[in-house]
Amino acid sequence: MKIPYRFTSKVWQYKGAGGWHFISLPKQLSAEIRETFQREEEAWGRLTATAQIGNSEWSTAIWFDTKLNTYLLPLKSEIRKKENLHVNKVVKATVYI
Repeated sequence: MKIPYRFTSKVWQYKGAGGWHFISLPKQLSAEIRETFQREEEAWGRLTATAQIGNSEWSTAIWFDTKLNTYLLPLKSEIRKKENLHVNKVVKATVYI
């Protein structure tokens, strides 16, 4: 049974190559997830998850960013289009781990 983690965050875009879009999980929530699931992380702090924003739910992974000290949820183009997500939009999300 997966544990739901609900949060609100703002969409942002990575400035480097590829220009990926993300939302950052709150630091306190990330600390709780990392304490519970760090032993299940794969390379580069990757943790498999299911994400939900609006009516969209998809299989994905969250990545622990040591510079930001939080997990990042990548937002693929298909989800951004379906849910009308753009940079600086505040969204409610759920990550199931």
